[in-house]
Amino acid sequence: MEKEKDKTLEENVEKPKMKKDKKTKDKTNEELLKLTELLGQEKEKSMRIQAEMMNFKRRKEEEAAILKKYANEDILKQLLQVSDNFDRALSMENEENAEFLKGFKMISSNIKNILKDNGVVEIEALNQEFDPSIHQAVLTEAKEGVDAGIVIEVLQKGYMYKDRVLRPSMVKVSE
Repeated sequence: MEKEKDKTLEENVEKPKMKKDKKTKDKTNEELLKLTELLGQEKEKSMRIQAEMMNFKRRKEEEAAILKKYANEDILKQLLQVSDNFDRALSMENEENAEFLKGFKMISSNIKNILKDNGVVEIEALNQEFDPSIHQAVLTEAKEGVDAGIVIEVLQKGYMYKDRVLRPSMVKVSE
């Protein structure tokens, strides 16, 4: 009988321990699930941040490439003004100053070669259809035999620098 009492006693003692262990396991499993979920969220955050950093780096590299590509734009615009001044001076050639303007022609030629070597190209405008992205209409005039919207006179040459308009052509357009 004593053995039976001991067994009953042991069963009673073990049962609460088992219940405690089950509660502890459930609690541990819940905590483990929560931690696993948090870990997943943190991994996702980390991946998003990494993707953002890669995109930021790519954008900065693209911006740097564009800046490098068009770095000379301001200097070339100033050279265009000098070239225009030489063209004006050369247009006043006559017998008296012909010898004097030979030097101007050489300098003008050198400037035009520098512009060309740097990717500056003159915009063809005369007798072309007016395009507001590359032409600046300063005057309009009705002209017989010419359709409306055609450039009839170039007042100032326009230039492209690589794939950008460095300076639009100032033009007179037919009405």
